[in-house]
Amino acid sequence: MNIHFLQHVPFEGLGSIASWIENKNYHLHTTRLYKNDPFPDIQDFDGLIVMGGPMGIYDYTEYPWLRDEKRLIEESIKNGKKILGICLGAQLIADVLGSKIYKNKHKEIGWFPIEKTPQAKHSAIDSLLADKLDVFHWHGDTFDTPKNAVRLFSSEACTNQAFIFNEQILALQFHLEMLYHNCQEIIKYGFNDLTPGPYVQSADEMLSDKKRFSYTNILMNKILQYIF
Repeated sequence: MNIHFLQHVPFEGLGSIASWIENKNYHLHTTRLYKNDPFPDIQDFDGLIVMGGPMGIYDYTEYPWLRDEKRLIEESIKNGKKILGICLGAQLIADVLGSKIYKNKHKEIGWFPIEKTPQAKHSAIDSLLADKLDVFHWHGDTFDTPKNAVRLFSSEACTNQAFIFNEQILALQFHLEMLYHNCQEIIKYGFNDLTPGPYVQSADEMLSDKKRFSYTNILMNKILQYIF
């Protein structure tokens, strides 16, 4: 399988997803949007991974490649590609599928619980998902669940945390792929986001328990096996 990865900033990479792809002997290619790498041809990949970043999905003036990125996502959906979007990637997918993306009432940064929705039982992925789990968040925006998609998770701070569309496309607002050193990097470059709030943890809190990263990475692997 050929997997293509869209990377928005150098400090938000694939995390644990990279080792899963390597262990599967899949072929991985990357478009580094922050370096203006070219987008791939649609026939060159089977699966698409769209990762996170600090920009908003409508910041076209500063990041003009966002329009082309959305066109690639739309074309990928129409061509039946398997797609995973995380954080900004999830918001981009939701936008392409016709949903609104907007500022959430609260920033959600750190380890906070999500709960599986009753609707999740309508997808086969339901059997992989715990009813409640602590996951890593770093977002200020959110999305509405697209029409005909199945909403999978919600949290106290954010109603729409994940959805699956046609068992082909998975969008996660949170970060199951995050490794400990990835968390250190995102804290370093996003430190200004850590303003006081009910759902914003300190850097020390986020890094206090390495075992949490291992647990969510295991779940990420199960989900990758399902999607790809």
